[in-house]
Amino acid sequence: MSQGHHHHHHAHRAIAAAPTFSLLRLSVGQRLAGSAVVLAGLWLLVLAVTG
Repeated sequence: MSQGHHHHHHAHRAIAAAPTFSLLRLSVGQRLAGSAVVLAGLWLLVLAVTG
């Protein structure tokens, strides 16, 4: 049972790493746009908490 659980955990890690690989295939413009959206979201969150 321990062996099966370890295999399942490894598969979960592989699935969790998939978005990272898709991010590596994005163009520079898409990465900048994505980071801009993330930064805007963080600023909105900060303003919502402090405001």
